[in-house]
Order: sequence, then structure tokens, then C-alpha cells
Amino acid sequence: MITRLLPVWVVLAGMAGYVHPPVLTWLNGRIEWLFAATMLGIGAVLTPRDFAPVVKTPHWIVLGTLAQFTIMPLIGFVLAHVLRLTPELSLGFILVGCVPGAMASNVMSYLAKADVPYSIALTTCSTLLAPLVTPALVYVLGKTYVEIQFWPMFFNIIKIVIVPLLAGLWLRYKFGKVVERIAWIFPVLSSVAIALICGLVIALNQERFMQMSALVLAGVVLLNGLGLLGGYGAGVLYRFDGKRRRTLAIEVGMQNAGLGAVLALKQFSAQAALPNALFATWCVVTAAVLVEVWRVSGAAGGEQEEAG
Repeated sequence: MITRLLPVWVVLAGMAGYVHPPVLTWLNGRIEWLFAATMLGIGAVLTPRDFAPVVKTPHWIVLGTLAQFTIMPLIGFVLAHVLRLTPELSLGFILVGCVPGAMASNVMSYLAKADVPYSIALTTCSTLLAPLVTPALVYVLGKTYVEIQFWPMFFNIIKIVIVPLLAGLWLRYKFGKVVERIAWIFPVLSSVAIALICGLVIALNQERFMQMSALVLAGVVLLNGLGLLGGYGAGVLYRFDGKRRRTLAIEVGMQNAGLGAVLALKQFSAQAALPNALFATWCVVTAAVLVEVWRVSGAAGGEQEEAG
């Protein structure tokens, strides 16, 4: 329930950051450690069976990851060019497209009665690949707007994503029973972290926020909508069954924009973080709406297409 209400917490944090920025600006420079804590929690709740799809059907994982790291980066790059935004905002859109899938997508896949193990496997694989793939894509697509430094971004992702994730896996291995008893707290921590990150970005952009062009909002909506459609379309192209098509749509359309915001604040500017903060909120809203549409229409249980 707390995870499903994530848009509410993000909006409340954003309002707090806008009305009284100091309530959140003190987190600037510290927020990456909060994000790292969420990755540690995610690692702690993963189990060996979550990785079973990677072993049993590696081609599905390869195809899904390929869609993840091609569809969204290209859409982000095209939108940045078409909308003719400032270099910082353009970089923000590219960064949204190049980060891995959001961990919240696993929850949304569960609510949509999609293929949850496949969702977890895709999110985990894209996250593990992120230290190399995300800086490489941002460098190739974003260097026309601002100077991109590959290695600082690479090591930052290692520090706040991979190291805590591996530490969480180790904790699960060593203290499995204890971790299981407190596993409920990790989604709560993740929701709080994303809300605080988005609120911090609003607080740092208070003076720019009200003057922000409607094109930025339109761009975020388009990026998310085209990502959802592109993910579902890729599932059709791959001849996936209905459950896996919905999973891929959610995985591609929901980016880990919280990570994008942290990277933007660390490597670039608060303005570059703004599209990420807006996307982090909007993608959860649209995914929640899609879940309800699929549930009401019966798609969540009625599709019987055969996987290719």
C-alpha cells in the first residue's frame, strides 16, 4: 500500500521542498547514501529463485534488456532534440532514458498479474549492467549538449548501486531468517528515499520550477507513454505471451529516475535532475492506472497468447 501511494509521498515531499526549501536542501550531497541504503535493502530481499529465469531462459532476459537500453535512450535523445530545451534539461531527458529499470516495476508487475520473476530478473540485470551501459549511453547521446565524464559516473554507480546491492545479497545469505522478518521495511525505505530525492530536486529548483516550460512536462509524459508502448510493442515483436508483454511494457516505461536524479545532482546540475524527478512521479502514476485498466478489462488473467 505504501508503495502504491508513492505518487502521494512524492507530491507531498515536492510541496514541502517548494514551500520551504531548507527542509530538504540539507540533504544535498547526502542523498546518494540514502539511495545506497535502498539498494542494500533490495539486495537483502532477493533470493536465488529470483535469478532462476536468467538461467532457464537467458534469451528472454537478453531481449528484454536490449529493449530496455535501446527504446528509452533513443526516445529521450529524440525528445531532447525535438523539444529544443536547455542543454541541462536535454541531458536530463537523456539520463532518464539511460538509467536501468525501476525497482517499483516489480511491484507494479505483481499488481498487474504479469510475469513477476521475469520483471525481477530484468530489473536486476539492467541494474548490474548500469555501471557500464548507463555512462556509455549518456556519453554517446549527451556529449553534444554538455561535457560528459564517463569514469566518474561509472564509479558513482558502482558506489551507490552495485556495492550496496552485493552487500544486501551477502546479508541475505548470512542472516536470512533475520532479514525475512524485517523484509517489509525495505519497500517502505525505498518509497521514502524516492520521495525525498524528488522533493530535494524541487527544492533546489524552486526559482526555476514555476517558470518551467510546459514542454518539459509534455516531454516527460511523452517519454513515459512512448516507453510503455515501445516495451509492449517489443513484446509483440518477440512473440511473448500477454503476461510477458505487460511485464516488458512496465519494465521499459518505468525507469529508475531516482538514480537519474542522484547522478544528475552529483555529476551535472540540479536542472538536469528535474526531468528525472518529474518522471519518477509520473511513471508510477501511469503504471498504477495501467494496472487498474488491465485488472478491470480482464487482461491480467485472460490473455492466452503463446510465447514465441
